[in-house]
This record gives sequence, C-alpha cells and structure tokens, in this order.
Amino acid sequence: RAAAELGECPPRLLHMHGEHRSALCARCAARQVWTEPLSGAPPCGCGGTLRPDVVWFGEIPYQMDRIAAALARCDLFVSIGTSGAVYPAAGFVAVARRGGAATLELNLEPSAGTRHFAEARHGPASVLVPAWVETLLGG
Repeated sequence: RAAAELGECPPRLLHMHGEHRSALCARCAARQVWTEPLSGAPPCGCGGTLRPDVVWFGEIPYQMDRIAAALARCDLFVSIGTSGAVYPAAGFVAVARRGGAATLELNLEPSAGTRHFAEARHGPASVLVPAWVETLLGG
C-alpha cells in the first residue's frame, strides 16, 4: 500500500487536492483528523459545518507556494494520467520546463498539454509506468 494510504506521508509529498483522512470547517477553515462519514460529524468548535478536506472544482489547490517552489527546483517533471486541461495544474509542466527540468508525459492518450513535454509516451499507465521505472533502475 502507498505510504499516503497508511498515513505515513513523506514530508516532500504535497496533497494539492486535499486528504481523505481529514475534515475542513466550512466557517473557520480549521482542519481535523476525521475518517468516519461526515454526515455524523459534530460541528466544529466554532459552530461551523465540517466538509471533506478536498479541493472542489473551481477552488485553488492547497499548498500552491510549496508547489511553485518545488517546480522551480525540480530536475524531472512527470505527468501521469491527466487530461492536462485544468489549471493551475495544467501549467505546472511549463513552469518546470522553464526551470530546466526534463519533462515526461505518461498518459493513455495525448493530453491538452502534450506539446509542452520534451517526451511523451502514450498507452495504459499500468504498462507505461512499470516500464519507465524499470528503465530508470537500469533494467
């Protein structure tokens, strides 16, 4: 199982779309650990209603400052399984490339941003990702 699923996230892992093991107060934006259905959740200490701690369509992703800093210093940017059409994430490849990162798209089909990648491989992620990792490991 992935470390994120076990609650053992590395400090460099950024949850830009939120986490399924926490709740967010709709009034004061306080976060708290919550793993049960929110329909039975008591109100926040401020009296606000708890909602899933995830970014909904139209909201700004979490941790954008940390993401921008990571993109500016990354050596390799890999996009796996995305439409490449929803901003701000759709613009991440261009930022990384301007910073000198190698860029790779692994996607079922060309995304809206394929032209921004130095290399693109298309097919099922279940095939592409293991083959790419094997290449990285020198196999």
